[in-house]
Amino acid sequence: MSDLTVIQTSPDPETVAQDAGRHRSIAEKVRAVGQARIGAGALLSATAAAIIWANAATTSYQDFWGMHLVVGVADLQLDFTVHALVNDALMAIFFFTVGLEVRREFAIGELTSWARAVVPVVAAVAGLAIPAVLFVLIVHGTGYTSAWGLVISTDTAFLVGALALIGPRVPGRLRVFLLALAVVDDIGALSIIALVYTENFTPLPLIIAAIGLVGVYFTRFLRGGRGPVYGTLAVIVWLAFLASGVHPTLAGVAIALLIPVYRPNRRDVEHALELARTFRQSPNTEYARAAANSLRESISINERLQSASSPYVAYVILPLFALANAGVVVTGDILLAALRSPVTWGIIVGLVLGKFIGVFGSTALLRLVRVGEFGPGLTAPGLAGGAALCGIGFTISLFIVDLAIADPQVQNHARVGVLAASLIAFLLATIIFRVAEAIHPSHEFGQILVRPVSSARDHVFGPDDAPYTIVEYGDFQCEFCLKASGSIQQVHEQLGDRLRYVWRHAPLQRYHPNALAGAEASEAADLQGRFFEFERALFADQENQRPSDIVRIATELGMDVDRFEADLTSPDVTGRVQDDVLDAEAMGIISVPTLFVNGRRHVGPYDAQSLIHALEAAGPEHQ
Repeated sequence: MSDLTVIQTSPDPETVAQDAGRHRSIAEKVRAVGQARIGAGALLSATAAAIIWANAATTSYQDFWGMHLVVGVADLQLDFTVHALVNDALMAIFFFTVGLEVRREFAIGELTSWARAVVPVVAAVAGLAIPAVLFVLIVHGTGYTSAWGLVISTDTAFLVGALALIGPRVPGRLRVFLLALAVVDDIGALSIIALVYTENFTPLPLIIAAIGLVGVYFTRFLRGGRGPVYGTLAVIVWLAFLASGVHPTLAGVAIALLIPVYRPNRRDVEHALELARTFRQSPNTEYARAAANSLRESISINERLQSASSPYVAYVILPLFALANAGVVVTGDILLAALRSPVTWGIIVGLVLGKFIGVFGSTALLRLVRVGEFGPGLTAPGLAGGAALCGIGFTISLFIVDLAIADPQVQNHARVGVLAASLIAFLLATIIFRVAEAIHPSHEFGQILVRPVSSARDHVFGPDDAPYTIVEYGDFQCEFCLKASGSIQQVHEQLGDRLRYVWRHAPLQRYHPNALAGAEASEAADLQGRFFEFERALFADQENQRPSDIVRIATELGMDVDRFEADLTSPDVTGRVQDDVLDAEAMGIISVPTLFVNGRRHVGPYDAQSLIHALEAAGPEHQ
């Protein structure tokens, strides 16, 4: 009754390959598609529907989106077209989710460490600047140079969906890089919308907005009922932005940046577990409500809102936006005019070529001068394909069309350019990824250790010049890893200083609910020089690795517990574990322990004698 987490038996690494080719159910296939692909598919379908509708019934399309809606009573009324309702109101929710992601990345994500952030930040800035310069050069003299904002931003939804659809076999590290880049890209795009495309500015309503934003910040200190307060203040801030002339969607960003984000606190988690245990022992409504509230409050409202809003944004708001904005009338005359339009070509060149040069060129330069971190998976072909995908500028590009261009005919040319550029960027990325796969055959996939052992970074037991090395990707709650640790100990007893052993993290959270927490705790222990002692303690009690158990182990080892608890939530600790996880993904590791013997993947039994035979067969590393 004391342990509410359930440890399942993880896949046996000796037999998991036998199940790789089994037939999956339809439900499993649907789950495997993922939200990113489904969202991109919905966006693409809505775009196609908009084009078909606009060409099959042009008057109907224009009349529907131009229909007026009046909201309010007496003299307090808002008059919106349906198109404006989507672009000004619903898209504020989209930009709100963008703001939540920005806030999270800078607080506890990839952008907390400059060493991690420098590559995506520089790539994003170059990807904002170079497309704008190319656009201005092409449209110079036409009177539309001020529309350069059309080519600055990458569509994150399409980017992630396309990467899942056509990207490399294991895109984990590339995905993290592109998401961090997209966050910085979004910051630039939102800033430009606010500073460049705001007309008829009236400062007085912004005072009301500022008061509302102060209220949003202090709402976090209320003991209860925060949801209705957040909702009321959000409406007030949005109306104030609308009245000021600043595009009201930016209210969503401003509010999101003030929403608190934090990693779960150990004491909050323990309190939630205690309430859940109490409810389990004495089920009643009061305990159920208390346990549910405690569990909810242990997760930051930022992450709760992201989780709650992302399906609506992906499956409803963005497809509606595409349906309202992608309705380009396509006739021979219009296409011919678009092909002759400098605006169309400025957008195509800016998005396709400018984004590619900016992102890929800047990362190549950083790699050349050895600035920033490039882990396994951030290969030149991967970065080239990712840079090409950045040319998909769909959502924000279409959003800026109405803000930057007044002439309906030129707006049509711009929309043709945005759609064409997005299609070309997708096809270019597909070609790059497929060529890269053809150059690097799949039979070597995951057989070679992708990141060499480094005593400055890895957890190493044994001398650096040892002729034999075993690298283990493992999980502290895995029973097979416990067995492997015993085997490796026997190997060490026989080989002594001729063996170098390296541990890397690959927590299987699907089977072991506390595996990630254990991995992060071991990294926090490493900051006090106690990694292997902590590792042995975790293996010694695999059933009890809840937050209180982890702190108990630190206490028993005589560690500085206050420092240990602070380090548990540090970006360096979480980033260190994530690096190993991404490395494991880059090699297709789906079961643990996965062992590498002198740099090559070990297949088969991992008892002591089998490992010694494998080491001797591989030959010494240092000749």
